[in-house]
Amino acid sequence: MAIKVVKFGGSSLADARQIQKAAAIIQADPQRRYVVPSAPGKRFSKDIKVTDMLYTCYGQAEQGVDFQGELDAIQARYDDIIAGLGMDFSLADEFAVIAENFRKRAGKDYAASRGEYLNGKVIAAYLGFPFVDAAEVIFFRPDGSLDDEKTADTLRERLSEMENAVIPGFYGCGADGYVKTFSRGGSDVTGSIVAGAVKAELYENWTDVSGFLVADPRIVEDPAVIRTITYTELRELSYMGASVLHEAAIFPVRSAGIPINIRNTNAPEEPGTMIVPDSTEEELSAYTITGIAGKKDFTSINIHKDLMNSQIGFCRDVLNVLAEHNIPLEHMPSSIDSMTVIVDSDHLKGMEEEIRTEIIKAVQPDSLETEDGIALIAVVGRGMCRTRGVAARIFAALAHARINVRMIDQGSSELNVIVAVKENDFEQAIRCIYEMFVNSVA
Repeated sequence: MAIKVVKFGGSSLADARQIQKAAAIIQADPQRRYVVPSAPGKRFSKDIKVTDMLYTCYGQAEQGVDFQGELDAIQARYDDIIAGLGMDFSLADEFAVIAENFRKRAGKDYAASRGEYLNGKVIAAYLGFPFVDAAEVIFFRPDGSLDDEKTADTLRERLSEMENAVIPGFYGCGADGYVKTFSRGGSDVTGSIVAGAVKAELYENWTDVSGFLVADPRIVEDPAVIRTITYTELRELSYMGASVLHEAAIFPVRSAGIPINIRNTNAPEEPGTMIVPDSTEEELSAYTITGIAGKKDFTSINIHKDLMNSQIGFCRDVLNVLAEHNIPLEHMPSSIDSMTVIVDSDHLKGMEEEIRTEIIKAVQPDSLETEDGIALIAVVGRGMCRTRGVAARIFAALAHARINVRMIDQGSSELNVIVAVKENDFEQAIRCIYEMFVNSVA
């Protein structure tokens, strides 16, 4: 029988009613054999996620402050879920262990991981599935990176003996034997790892939206849903701020050619978004572009020097200055006599003058200017390389809104076009581009 791995996000498991929805989805398809849960998320807008409650609780433990009240509040969240599910089940022993480990200063990663661990226990009991502690099957190397081979072998061996299982997301076992977590959103990564290890037919990622949206709904009202997107397109959009799926979740399934289906727990009848291999022959988006995403808080360093193109090593010398200060490069458009480097402003803070002085010393430019408050917007799509005038339409949309383009950068793959604008034009620029490529053809 084909295997599907299903991961449910925190909003999908925030209370008993949401868990019942998730359980119905799992039970509706016998191919949904392995379940990866997140910790309970917010039940309403001003609620607190269980993971954040755990961080606060452990912070009190670290300071030697009585944390029992905070821990009792977390236990009450789970007790409410258990009661709402009508279960004869208790986490009292688990909370006693957690309290003892907090007193022993077990670490922030241990504390944060307990949200997924406890939710996994509850959901496994509710479904009647075996529980597999992620710390027993997911392993990290001493440098903090995932030990792919050991993890895949261990998962495959353990799960081959189980028809079904619940494996909590977000954490594993560090090289020192202690619990180690992924970054925020790491349950997506766990689901991907499990799917790759068991050679799943499909990795379903259930959340609170009906798929990946063409643009951020906080900027564009009711944006269209992307029905099909390739791993490469998703990587471009995730890097530029689109946040439905943790970007590291792509790699374990991409290498195995396993598609990801983003679905809505609250609207399971919706098909969602299929994320497919780059080699797919799936139908292209009806809008030429696949998605629009962007980020703020960049700085541009604009360097001009006559005959720059004939000076051997000019660009290298500029980039060496950045490298020596551990400043990553975002983009580097250039012309015959000038080059611009775009960097994240946070990496530059406190070092602007030092970087400026060192670049001047290294390449003796005719002029050097920096500009803060830059936003980058990526327009991504497989169909762009087959369609004439994409860049012209972007410029036309921005010009009509009187938005000045500070920079344009197009990759050689012609998969995306990146434009830089002032931060105060960011939202309007995204709306204009969306109007040009989506609403005008809808």
